[in-house]
Amino acid sequence: MATVARTIPADPAECAGLLAEAAGDRRTVRIIGSGTKSYLGDVGPTDVELSTERLAGVIDHVPADLTVTLGAGTRMADVAAGLARVGQFLPLDPPHADAATIGGVIAANSNGFWRARYGGVRDLLIGTSTALTDGTIARAGGRVVKNVAGYDLDKLLVGSLGTLGVIVEATLKVLPLPEKSDGLVARFDRPADAFGTAHAVVRAPSRVDACVVERSAEGSWILAVQSRGGGPTVDRALRDARREVATRHGDATDLGDDLRPMREFPARAIDGALVRVSLPLAASAAFAESAVGLESFAALVVDVASGIARVHLVNDDDAVIRDAEALLLAARMVAGAGRIERRAEHLRSRLLTWPNRPNGDFLMRRIKDAFDPAGILEPGRSAFA
Repeated sequence: MATVARTIPADPAECAGLLAEAAGDRRTVRIIGSGTKSYLGDVGPTDVELSTERLAGVIDHVPADLTVTLGAGTRMADVAAGLARVGQFLPLDPPHADAATIGGVIAANSNGFWRARYGGVRDLLIGTSTALTDGTIARAGGRVVKNVAGYDLDKLLVGSLGTLGVIVEATLKVLPLPEKSDGLVARFDRPADAFGTAHAVVRAPSRVDACVVERSAEGSWILAVQSRGGGPTVDRALRDARREVATRHGDATDLGDDLRPMREFPARAIDGALVRVSLPLAASAAFAESAVGLESFAALVVDVASGIARVHLVNDDDAVIRDAEALLLAARMVAGAGRIERRAEHLRSRLLTWPNRPNGDFLMRRIKDAFDPAGILEPGRSAFA
């Protein structure tokens, strides 16, 4: 998608100034970090591409407080490496983790399999600085965990996809690195056994970090379980998980790098359409079985602990569209929700990200108008923009 100009502000003040100029000239702006999530939303053409790559680096880190303040353009891989040197980690494992930036992860509300164990982006974010289209910088939250000053604007920015402002700084909670990490991979012939085992693992007293079911290319159902923490806790969690696998006649082996390709599923599903749904936990098994029966079905990954399922569809265009709509309807029928997370470029005009307006449309449009009265930020990117 062509843009007329590309600008790379060196600091938050310059970023705010560039936004004010664009608003005054009625030039639309697209915000980009590393570009890993450029496929999200119904993106329209823009006049300016604003990059956060120079708004990067550690601004403040107090290990004793378990918080870190980062520039929005800081890459997740650099954050992980820096925190590891002092024995800490940021408990977020989003897709595109190596290249994704902090600002992009927040703006896209990009969570991974650790969400059920540690909380998602909105739970770990405690402070932000955001450049607005009137040339000001709005600050919310703070740099300490116990902070109750002001409105909780941080939560409003999570998932806003850059439609309200440009996140320039963020403060997040961090944790000590776990003493031990272990896991298993189990294969089942029947989806009922895979999901039955997964649900038992999720409900067990020893909480696991990740519990994921995948439908493999050869047709088997794969369960991946990861546990991190103190040695005895991890050992107990894995013993319990292996017992549940054996009860349902699964074949278990040690966890290698199996979670990475599952986590990076959105990065790989570049053709056809990728449907993402949020389901009640009890509905995931039935949804998965119905998805596998679709004409366009190619692959499926379900985060059983959080109820997030992704289905990749590949076929002729009409079949992909028909099956994508069927999946979204199936999610709504069980009180879930869904969207088209990714689709081939030629399908964009026929398969919208949000075929149905989400709840709260009127309220969110008023918020958008208050933050961006000229309507220059990320046209078409969100359901409300």
